[in-house]
Parts: sequence; C-alpha cells; structure tokens
Amino acid sequence: MTTTTEAGATHGYHKQKDEHLKRLRRIEGQIRGLQRMVDEDTYCIDILTQVSASTKALQSFALQLLEEHLRHCVADAAVKGGDEIDAKVDEATKAIGRLLRT
Repeated sequence: MTTTTEAGATHGYHKQKDEHLKRLRRIEGQIRGLQRMVDEDTYCIDILTQVSASTKALQSFALQLLEEHLRHCVADAAVKGGDEIDAKVDEATKAIGRLLRT
C-alpha cells in the first residue's frame, strides 16, 4: 500500500518515473513557450491554441498517473481487503472528480 504519508513507499508510477519526468519537462517547455509567446505579443488565438495543447498534455499525464494508481495502489489495497480498499477507492474517486472539474 502507498499513501502520501508513508516514508519510502513505492508508488504506482515508480517503474515509469524517468518517462514521466521526461514528459513533464516537455510540458514545462510548452508552458515556457506560452510565456515567450505573451512576451513577444503573439496573436491571441495562437496562444490559446498552445494553451489547449498544454492542457491536453497535462490531462494525458494525469490519466496515465491515475491508471498506474489504480493498477498498483488500488489493486494492492484490494488484495489486502478490509477498510483499506474502501479508502483507496474513495481516494481514487475523489481524484477522478477533481480531474473532471478541470
């Protein structure tokens, strides 16, 4: 089981950590590109297009992370059973709700 409070826990994304960091650096580059576009007085619609691309990239990353959470953390809690599975499902449901509101 993994939670935000467990020291030294292996999280569901651990096996893909390098890939995730690479992906986040690309997204960070997109955001820096947005700053540059504003600084250079780029046309509004062009900036909005880049905002949309950046948003989709973050959403895609979040979906991948959620899938890994379900496959690792929630599945582990299901094996252990008891109250732990209920807590993990509740936690995942709330995370999905937050993602849907964005």
